[in-house]
Amino acid sequence: MSAHGSSENDSYVKPNQPYERDTRYIETRITRDGADGYPVEAGRYRLVVSYACPWANRTIIVRRLLGLEGAISMGVCGPTHDKRSWTFDLDPGAVDPVLGISHLQEAYFARIPGYEKGITVPAIVDVPSGAVVTNNFPQITLDFEQEWVDFHRAGAPDLYPADLRAEIDEVNAHVYRDVNNGVYRCGFAGSQESYDAAYDQLFARLDWLSERLKDQRYLVGDTITEADVRLYTTLARFDPVYHGHFKCNREKLSEMPVLWAYARDLYQTPGFGDSTNFAHIKSHYYEVHRDINPSGIVPKGPDLANWTTPHGREQLGGSPFGKGTAPAAL
Repeated sequence: MSAHGSSENDSYVKPNQPYERDTRYIETRITRDGADGYPVEAGRYRLVVSYACPWANRTIIVRRLLGLEGAISMGVCGPTHDKRSWTFDLDPGAVDPVLGISHLQEAYFARIPGYEKGITVPAIVDVPSGAVVTNNFPQITLDFEQEWVDFHRAGAPDLYPADLRAEIDEVNAHVYRDVNNGVYRCGFAGSQESYDAAYDQLFARLDWLSERLKDQRYLVGDTITEADVRLYTTLARFDPVYHGHFKCNREKLSEMPVLWAYARDLYQTPGFGDSTNFAHIKSHYYEVHRDINPSGIVPKGPDLANWTTPHGREQLGGSPFGKGTAPAAL
């Protein structure tokens, strides 16, 4: 999720055009062999996130599931941002205590002076230089799973098992195009035609997912994988934001029995619900997207207490962490 630079038009909707996400990310990787100049090293890097952003939320969940808190520190931006970038307004003095900056933009400029693309979260910052290493969100979690294995906690789950990677990648591609990004293509559509197409694609894919999950507890295999993390962060935002704000209103998540039970199952699993902040989610979308919510008023509903109700998915078998264990309670 990006914050527009001050040089850009502060608008998310382009009249008469479908929404196209800018996916030109800084693709540098942090790897065990340090091929890109940034080797895996405990304590060297800081993951900068916002609990509001679904792409950043993935990294928060995976970091916690794998127990990487001791190896990779985390800076948390507030749920809203100004025209320059995400800001550290939750911290004393509105300055990140490790990086010593007030705007994430400063870390982007330290890497690429005058960086003109979106100042996005998640971003991983090299603490010694203060420069962003990468904001390539799909790769960040895969590298947490594959490159940071020496720092995984005892009992960490295998979120990207080798024998299931092809299937996980295939499911992720469908989910990204039609669901993760599909809700944005509805919400930021610049024409009725582009909205209608995105809406139809979104709900066709949600129906496909419902069918897939009807008789199996998780998306791929019988444990939680990267695929579940990626779908979950969109489902968690569906009723509070996407149903109304983005006009994804064929029905609520809570009216789709299979997906609703699946989402609650994950929410009640350590690492998911405790990494979900509904207040930040609602604040971000309704306050920042002024071109589709000009008043900036944040709706009070829906009542989210229903996320903790029994889901009954245990009867499908499977085990959240497979041979591993849950992360320790927060």
